[in-house]
Amino acid sequence: MSAIPETVYARDADAHLAYQVVDNAGPDLLFVPTPRFPIDLIWDDYTVADQLRRLASFGRLILTDLLGVGSSDAVPIYERPAMQGWTDGLIAVLDAAGSERASVFAMAGSALPAMLLAATHPERVRSLVLWSPYAYFLRTPDQPFAIPEQSLDKLSDLVGQTAGSGAAIEVLAPSWRKDAAKRRWYGRGERLAGGRGYFKAVSDLFQHTDMRPVLESIQAPTLVLHRRDDPFVVAGHAKYVADRIPNARRVTLDGNDHEWFAGDSDRVLDEIGAFLTGGRRARPTNRVLSTVLFTDIVGSTERATALGDHAWGSILAAHNQAVEREAIDARGKVVKFTGDGALATFDGPARAINCACAIRDAVGKFGLHIRAGLHTGEVEIEDDDVHGIAVHIAARIMGIAGPDEVLVSGAVPPLVLGSGLAFDERGSYELKGVPDRWPVLAVHN
Repeated sequence: MSAIPETVYARDADAHLAYQVVDNAGPDLLFVPTPRFPIDLIWDDYTVADQLRRLASFGRLILTDLLGVGSSDAVPIYERPAMQGWTDGLIAVLDAAGSERASVFAMAGSALPAMLLAATHPERVRSLVLWSPYAYFLRTPDQPFAIPEQSLDKLSDLVGQTAGSGAAIEVLAPSWRKDAAKRRWYGRGERLAGGRGYFKAVSDLFQHTDMRPVLESIQAPTLVLHRRDDPFVVAGHAKYVADRIPNARRVTLDGNDHEWFAGDSDRVLDEIGAFLTGGRRARPTNRVLSTVLFTDIVGSTERATALGDHAWGSILAAHNQAVEREAIDARGKVVKFTGDGALATFDGPARAINCACAIRDAVGKFGLHIRAGLHTGEVEIEDDDVHGIAVHIAARIMGIAGPDEVLVSGAVPPLVLGSGLAFDERGSYELKGVPDRWPVLAVHN
């Protein structure tokens, strides 16, 4: 197994995703490096190559560059919703590699789309290995260990100034700091992955994305690994993630290398191998993380009375066709029509928002005004219907909206960073039948 695997391409709409397959027997294992390590360069360091070959001994290893990284298509980072786009890309790679179900191994920032994949597509993820993960990088009341915003700004500027030099090895892989060849390899990876401007933008995107609401919806057995003295992603992050994923186990290793393949990598691979070859499998489930969209025609009763049954029936049929068409185009599913509205679900919140706006614009052409409400949360699928508190939240938020408004819960905006979508705050509300107060935002047109 000394040869470097061939790089081939998967396609997601117009985007091309670079991936490699080390074709060993056994269950599939998808490895998602962070943007620093493009797959066409990662094999050039003999130490890392040996570790990847050992990783491949646990099953059929699939490696991929995230969209916009390395050999995958170069996409301006703010033109597409990063987490949704990256998750779509992982699905496209699995499909192209002929993998119906895989274990997923992701490191640090790349754990964000991996966690979203596991929550929104539980049928595709057998198990999850997260190295030094974080759900949200910034300090909050429930994360006192995390970095404050002002310190993050300085860190982001430093990343932009030093990317491509190999200087990051001093902090992220200190056990390699005296190895000139590894420093050169590290710097080349940063340069070939996207350059300084890209690294600053992608760093900001990773570290402002909030996956905390997603964690409890991850059903796959999960192994969380980290080093006790990691200076970049401090130990509190791994504990926070592991404590909130229902089937997670956390292993703390000694050392201060942030990169898993630096330092005592044999111990890391021992833990991963034991987990993948002897770990539990996720039970079949009908629970999934989804973005729920409710729409409603404003003034439908008055309009129906004025037009009469026949004319109103024709307009309602045109409305339903428009909803169905836009939902399909956005990879969503219309669960049901509600007389003068619709309930639909999506595996990506940005697509759901764009769909809601497209429905509003489409039905406006024949004189209808709708209101829409969206929320991302866990739903239960049963007999082609969906249930759960996420459904109720989306319905209640829709009820707040005015004509032609698209409102979302506070859970949605952190998941669509980089999409170009903008929001206006509308305050917080008590939603009937739902605990707590909920921040509500309007999609800015």
